[in-house]
Amino acid sequence: VTMRFRGREHAHRELGAEVLTRIEKDLEEIAQVEQRPAMEGRQMVMVLGPRKK
Repeated sequence: VTMRFRGREHAHRELGAEVLTRIEKDLEEIAQVEQRPAMEGRQMVMVLGPRKK
């Protein structure tokens, strides 16, 4: 999951982290986090993978 910040959005990275945390909770039954949210330039990236059965 990639979230791109533009202009003044870059000053509110904590809101982006909250959105990615909400996505993680919504998908916890079918996906697991392989990489926690991290900033890469102007993008915040989180990697999800399928949950093992």
